[in-house]
Amino acid sequence: MDLIQLLALMPLLIVGGVSIVLMLLIAFVRNHALTCFVTCIGLLAAMLTSINTIGDGIIQVTPLLVMDDFTRVFCALMIGISLAASWMAYTYMEASDEIREEYYILLALAALGGCVLIASNHFASMFIGIELLSVSLFAMVGYMVHGGKSSDITLEGGVKYMIMSGVSSSFLLFGVALIYAYAGILTIDFLAAPAGATLSQGYLIVGTSMLIIGLAFKLSWVPFHMWTPDVYQGAPAPVTGFLASGAKIAVFAFLIRFLIASGPDRIDLLLAGLTIMAVLSMLLGNLMALLQSNLKRLLAYSSVAHMGYMMVALIAAIKTGNISEDVAAEAIGVYMVAYALMTLLAFAVLSRLAALNSEYETGNIEMYGGLLYRHPWMATCMFVAFLGLIGMPLTAGFIGKYYLMLAGVDQQLWTLLWVLVAGSALGLYYYLKVILVMCKESQDDAPAELETPVASGFSGVLISGLCLMVLYVGIYPTPVIDWIQLALASL
Repeated sequence: MDLIQLLALMPLLIVGGVSIVLMLLIAFVRNHALTCFVTCIGLLAAMLTSINTIGDGIIQVTPLLVMDDFTRVFCALMIGISLAASWMAYTYMEASDEIREEYYILLALAALGGCVLIASNHFASMFIGIELLSVSLFAMVGYMVHGGKSSDITLEGGVKYMIMSGVSSSFLLFGVALIYAYAGILTIDFLAAPAGATLSQGYLIVGTSMLIIGLAFKLSWVPFHMWTPDVYQGAPAPVTGFLASGAKIAVFAFLIRFLIASGPDRIDLLLAGLTIMAVLSMLLGNLMALLQSNLKRLLAYSSVAHMGYMMVALIAAIKTGNISEDVAAEAIGVYMVAYALMTLLAFAVLSRLAALNSEYETGNIEMYGGLLYRHPWMATCMFVAFLGLIGMPLTAGFIGKYYLMLAGVDQQLWTLLWVLVAGSALGLYYYLKVILVMCKESQDDAPAELETPVASGFSGVLISGLCLMVLYVGIYPTPVIDWIQLALASL
């Protein structure tokens, strides 16, 4: 490895360095505010470094990692999500009796795993990245098991996520083994120049199918979504926000790179399976969200539906045969950014409210009755997040939905488009249901709240910034679109 390659890896090295610095810091000084500050500064430096290197060309760092503009843009997004998850965790952790500082080490390691996954050009680095991300999340999901906030539910969520991640890893490894048996190499562009004796194409089809099934577990595609509601409900709110946005975006980014490198025309037989999963995800996700009384479970099934929405663009991209230069891949990128912003905003507000009273997180939606009168700004920001998830104009969600519709129409995916429209109509109902509950007049039995002025101001800056970004992308999406186009052009 030469100096150029080392400098190209600087964003990943900084993120990895943050975890080491935090371990040393905690060993000598156990201070929650200092730990959070160091984490935020380190992640901010890594994000700015990644952004600053955009346009430096394609740099292959050993056969395992490739640093191109696609990697830099989505690593910057991944690190930015991790920064927000660290920021929103401060207020949440301050209200807990749990040991706080180690959470930030796990978050930094999870961010590093996501960045490695995004940069992966080899199945070995793919597996290292996805396992580093997943193993860190095992502990993060169950982190508050001794914190007094529904410890049984938290423990159940952590165990379920660990078991289902193990199952998905088994599918991934078996799929990679079959692909290796077909191609003789482990780089994801294995079809360009197979190294060994090429066996029957059935090895490739089955191997690719198992690989996608393994990724489908991570992305909560139906019928591999069964862990999602329990894990979302049991995990601390900041962890759920990171899991719903950062973890899924990292996996989706790798999936895009894999499909481009392996050649979409070779996996046409998988389109039927992907189409069925997309329809089931959109319908089942929205229908189950209608039945939920807990806000985190509602957002869990909502995320299943939104992953189904993104599959519409993914299927359109595969059908084009050249997804690196098509509006469908651009639609995936734009919707990923929009979904991340809206989801982070929703969970940032939820984390802030849970710090005041854990019943906001563990109780039913009726706990939010009169929120508009008790916390006008928090309620307004939650309104913006939900309106964006619905796809209302002037929000980032509208731009994302517009691109998805454009991609679907371009490839004449009429069935998927009708299901998308029906799913969006169902989403309008349950999102507005929560908004109407918040707009009810304040009740006498409103939950008691513990005010923390300093932490409140700290989280308020993050929530306000995310709210403005959701509106900014909805009103002026050109910078985001330009970045996505730049990222795809490097593939």
